[in-house]
Amino acid sequence: MTEVLRRETVGGALLLLATVVALVWANSPWSETYGQVRDFRFGPEQLHLDLSVGSWAADGLLAIFFFVAGLELKREFVAGDLRDRRKAALPVVAALGGMIGPALIFVAVNATTGSGALQGWAIPTATDIAFALAVLAVISTHLPAALRTFLLTLAVVDDLFAITIIAIFYTRDLQPLLLLVALVPLAAFGLLVQRRVRSWWALVPLALVTWTLVHASGVHATVAGVLLAFTVPVMRSQAAGGPEAGPGMAEHFEHRLRPLSSGLAVPVFALFAAGVTVGGLNGFVEALSDRVAIGIVVGLVVGKAVGIFGSTYLMARFTRASLDRHLRWIDVFGLSVLAGIGFTVSLLIGELAFGSGSTRDEHVKVGVLTGSVLAALIAAVILRTRNRAYRRACEEEEADDDHDGTPDVYQRS
Repeated sequence: MTEVLRRETVGGALLLLATVVALVWANSPWSETYGQVRDFRFGPEQLHLDLSVGSWAADGLLAIFFFVAGLELKREFVAGDLRDRRKAALPVVAALGGMIGPALIFVAVNATTGSGALQGWAIPTATDIAFALAVLAVISTHLPAALRTFLLTLAVVDDLFAITIIAIFYTRDLQPLLLLVALVPLAAFGLLVQRRVRSWWALVPLALVTWTLVHASGVHATVAGVLLAFTVPVMRSQAAGGPEAGPGMAEHFEHRLRPLSSGLAVPVFALFAAGVTVGGLNGFVEALSDRVAIGIVVGLVVGKAVGIFGSTYLMARFTRASLDRHLRWIDVFGLSVLAGIGFTVSLLIGELAFGSGSTRDEHVKVGVLTGSVLAALIAAVILRTRNRAYRRACEEEEADDDHDGTPDVYQRS
């Protein structure tokens, strides 16, 4: 089961299934039950943890997702593509352009909206790793592997920027003392993992205490997941045989926790975050008449594509950075559109900006879902066309009509 849950397509399918269930449930005759379950509160009030089920999913379970994303990000920086600055330049700049573009479009659309609409400027800036990689995995049978690497690097850096935005712009009632106290269990966790301690009974309590203190400090608790991940060593120590002896602790933890993240944390969050009561066609049209929702849709579909493709092209045109030789610019454009799938983090920022369950938050969810679906469909058309082209090229290279064991392409004068 865990091996199945580690597949990107399976994680994306579960995320999609949870979203569909949430939408159907919230718009069914049992919609009141959905609200009651999502808003049911439990937890110790003395520790500021008397939270609703929806808040536990967004603040607690999603911290697991960010921990796994943090592990992957650190591994990319230390031993992956981000280690080589020249190779990492294009996707890193693309990630930055892919956040600036949608943010500018959202602000332009909502400059005169009022009622605090500009608080949602960061909603269309995030790319959902799980969904985007799952769509690419379904489409890609012959697309170059470099395309996936580009998307993964872009999405990981995008997550880092999104986490920074949450920590800086969506932190309210900051309690600096509690944040400083959180450094104690965080440092203890880091000390143990640096000493290669893997015992769950020692690490999990420290992680929970760190998460609790960060949550109580006013900083969004998912940031604790990233901070904990950054303490985990990527490379094996020389005493453990060095890098050649096998994967380090970061990869070990990622391997162990990815099924929990993709199989439980993210789908449960989606189940209680995506359940917007649309109210039929009229309700859908009303939600999309809100400029906030329009800004999100245009930001995800147009802003992401223009921001990512434009920044990548300019970087390659005017610097020494270059596109991977296996890729074409049309591939990059299709990938830029695909990065407009903003789900998990976009919904989270929407809740932080406008408040969970508010009318505007409902419109945000409709905007995020609409924009993400449109981006996925448009990208699928572009990348499927490119996939067919690469497949034909592959078939021509492998063709051996005279059955002499040597592909015909090598025998042509």
